[in-house]
Amino acid sequence: MVKSKFLTQTDMKIGLIGDEDTVTGMLLAGVGHVDGQGKKNFLVVDSKVHIKDIEDHFHELTGRKDISMILITQDCAEMIRRAVDEYEHSGKTIPTVLEIPSKDTPYDPRKDGVMQRVAFFLPSA
Repeated sequence: MVKSKFLTQTDMKIGLIGDEDTVTGMLLAGVGHVDGQGKKNFLVVDSKVHIKDIEDHFHELTGRKDISMILITQDCAEMIRRAVDEYEHSGKTIPTVLEIPSKDTPYDPRKDGVMQRVAFFLPSA
């Protein structure tokens, strides 16, 4: 009899896409994971990384069963806005995609899908 392992909350990981400082800080906090085949749950985006690579990594993270949340800096999300919006409108809730600020780009809540949904339900003053 072969025992199959079920993913529990302790097995779930956080995916991360962002600039070097953001990713480094999160890795120091313990977010990083590299499996036996070299697959990482994070991507450092700099001027040498192509938009296609960012989008491919985003799709890889959204397709993984062990990722419960994806943190992506807002400037990286803007680079692949179409892919992020398509995922958010797909109706999937896990993994949840959260856009976070980076040190180089000020945060704009008008571009964040989660904040747009919050604003929809709050009455305007």
